[in-house]
Amino acid sequence: MDQQIITDPNVMLGKPVVSGTRITVEHILERLGAGESIEDLLAAHPRLTRDGIQSALNYAAAVLRSDVLHPTGGSAA
Repeated sequence: MDQQIITDPNVMLGKPVVSGTRITVEHILERLGAGESIEDLLAAHPRLTRDGIQSALNYAAAVLRSDVLHPTGGSAA
């Protein structure tokens, strides 16, 4: 099952989520960034699949490739 990333203003305040879940792309990135494994995420969220995690990573990469600048609060080194 290929899970896509969707946005719906009625789900998680319109944040991008894995289709069929309320799991945000932000949550997936935060947990992976904190050192959790994909297996940890799958165990914690039974409706999430490896395809859903991959879709979230692909979505995040596409957003970062966009021409929109996202301030981080830091300065460039």
